[in-house]
Amino acid sequence: MDSIQKANPFAKRESHGQRQLIAYRILTIVSWLLIVITSVYYTFNAPKDGKYHRGTIWGQNRDHPTPFSLNKAITSVYWIVLFVGQIGYVWHLFVADEEALNAAANVGSHFIMNNLFGFAFIMLWVRSHFWLAELMLLLNFFNLSSLYFRHLNYPRAIHVPVVSGPLAFTYVAILWCGAAMVNAHTLAARILANIAIWGILVYGIFFLAAFKDYTMGFALSVLTASLGVHQFLVKTVSFQWIFAFVIMGVLFCCTLAIAVPGMFGKDTSVRQEGQVVSEDRERAPLLDDH
Repeated sequence: MDSIQKANPFAKRESHGQRQLIAYRILTIVSWLLIVITSVYYTFNAPKDGKYHRGTIWGQNRDHPTPFSLNKAITSVYWIVLFVGQIGYVWHLFVADEEALNAAANVGSHFIMNNLFGFAFIMLWVRSHFWLAELMLLLNFFNLSSLYFRHLNYPRAIHVPVVSGPLAFTYVAILWCGAAMVNAHTLAARILANIAIWGILVYGIFFLAAFKDYTMGFALSVLTASLGVHQFLVKTVSFQWIFAFVIMGVLFCCTLAIAVPGMFGKDTSVRQEGQVVSEDRERAPLLDDH
């Protein structure tokens, strides 16, 4: 069992050897550059190969309109902020602080996999391979969910750009790509979409109630706003944009109810400042300031 534990790149460790750290530093930077360059390139350029309809990332969003299509500007800003925040995460892999270094290394394998799944999703999405793109999103959803529940109490500088931000987007992207996958234009598909959108609210409230993780609440609020704005602009006579703005409002208010008391020194989390957190209590919310 010890040999399996040592060989498992996703295992949580108290410390990491120099060779492991060098590998994480190289693979993290390379995979991050891969996803950033791919995202930027296919934002402005359509692929030249492939037998199905080809387009840019947002060209596909326009050419395959669904009840879960997103607003280009809001979603792009969301990802720019995440990419910039991920530079801060990479920096943690080079610091002298052993605790911060170990935290960054522990999430490294999941972060690398997230970048690879994101790269595969983009390559498939822009070539209209929606079924395979959806599969990449589902695999990444399990990857990021595992990361979330196994590493709850890390600093926000790691948690937001590496865990909660990508996880929130992946959940919404599953709905976005899934709707394009089934060509959701029929009345039945739109009714189903009007029901499925409430899953975003349930998903967000789960993290707010169970972990008091307002970063998930805020991320889902922004993405729901993106959905609502796009739906309003393309189809004003529709329940989808109304539901999206209602969900955004509820999530944002609940997020503020948890985040604001913390700004004034009131601890709304289960984890109290100064306590030693045992392995059994890692399900308590993260989020102390580091």
